[in-house]
Amino acid sequence: MIVLKSSKDLESMRKGGIILGSVFSLLREHLKVGVTAKFLDDLARDHIINAGGRPSFLGYRGFKYTLCVSRNEEVVHGLANAEKIVLPGDVWSIDCGVYYEGFHVDAARTFTIEPVTKEVSKLVNVTKEAFFECIKFARHGNRLGYVSNALQTYVENNGFSVVKDLYSHGVGKELHEDPLIPNFGKRESGVVMKSGMTFAIEPMVNIGSHHVLTLPDKWTIITRDKKFSAHYENTICITDGEPEILTLEK
Repeated sequence: MIVLKSSKDLESMRKGGIILGSVFSLLREHLKVGVTAKFLDDLARDHIINAGGRPSFLGYRGFKYTLCVSRNEEVVHGLANAEKIVLPGDVWSIDCGVYYEGFHVDAARTFTIEPVTKEVSKLVNVTKEAFFECIKFARHGNRLGYVSNALQTYVENNGFSVVKDLYSHGVGKELHEDPLIPNFGKRESGVVMKSGMTFAIEPMVNIGSHHVLTLPDKWTIITRDKKFSAHYENTICITDGEPEILTLEK
């Protein structure tokens, strides 16, 4: 069931979104060669708690971290442990959620550590751009398929592939709510969007094949061909006009 959010609900999600945006601003300052994923995870956890929120991922289905930190060929759900160290030429995709006043918000960013190739730089830019291209269709009265199709079309027109085993999703009182939103598909598919719906739209894009596999840790998902991947995500709300993005950095 898709739950429409009230103005009061959305105000709580906006507050959570401000906290989450500030997490990424903080991570951007500290993501440097030699830093560990554990250091970043501790930083994010303390920042969220000090702001009055709760890390959405910490303890979710047994997950032990505040952040999902996915490096290079890791697509999503990478472990934020001390063994994962920032190196030159890396691509780090960091996903984080905040629970505040009864509601979750969810977002992700991909960071590059120079020097990276032109292809890798394009991958990261196209992944972010795909988000902004597809939400142009996130309008009251449109079907969700318009969003999915626009995302896929933009990515593939730029020579990359959309991961098809992982989805965008609804978000609110639960971290993952209905509907499940494919990042690919036909325009006239999916539910009709209504004002008050909230979604976490998250392009996950690969340089090579769209195929992925899960590592033995049962969390980390990597590209099957070991080529680099990127991830960009925001929580949005459907309105009577343009969608509202709740999780941008200030």
